[in-house]
Amino acid sequence: MANAPARNTAAGLLPRSVAWSLDAACLLPLVLLLGSSRMGDALDQARIARDAMAAAMPRLLEQAIGGIPDPMLLARLWLADPALAAASAQLQSALSDLLLTPLLLYALLACVWTVGFEASAWQATPGKRALGLTVVDADGRRLRSGGALLRFLAAGLSWLTLNIGHALAAFPPYLALHDHISGTRVLAARDGRPRMPPWAWAWLALWGLAFLVAVAWGFVQLQAAMQVAMDRALGA
Repeated sequence: MANAPARNTAAGLLPRSVAWSLDAACLLPLVLLLGSSRMGDALDQARIARDAMAAAMPRLLEQAIGGIPDPMLLARLWLADPALAAASAQLQSALSDLLLTPLLLYALLACVWTVGFEASAWQATPGKRALGLTVVDADGRRLRSGGALLRFLAAGLSWLTLNIGHALAAFPPYLALHDHISGTRVLAARDGRPRMPPWAWAWLALWGLAFLVAVAWGFVQLQAAMQVAMDRALGA
């Protein structure tokens, strides 16, 4: 008797997360290339604002140590300080550009990437294809471009829920929030629950390490900036 064909099973959260990170790794170099000019300008503005705030630190510390015992009055004086207010506004604008520029570029590129591939004969982005995943509608059929676009837009709600929408895919019936909204499924053509290959676990570990390095680098940079400000204040 012939073997029964492999049964399509719903993919869980981990394979889907690895697939997303693979696609993101493909898109990030293009995001950096397209946004390098604007993000470089924003970094320069952030450094200028940081230096301006550091330059104002001696005067602010003198006010704090000198003769203004009321913390509320001191806070109002600092908030009303023109130099500090200008530097704060410049820093806020620079940080907004640093955050929004890559975010908007990534969203635009990811839309074209995701909709194009999921509505294609592959029925999956390259990241999903590497994990053996396919995206189908509620009846198991290939998505049309409109359905793929609806799924991508609905995924924004999964992000806006602080990833709670994505976390739903970790539990039966293994559907994320945007799957429920768009009436789609992410499937793996295997019997039983699909398992992650060893290279996918290594890839996840690499992403975790990169995150820790980024956090450590940010902490070191913040500490260095605070030390420069204190040195300037004590040397004034």
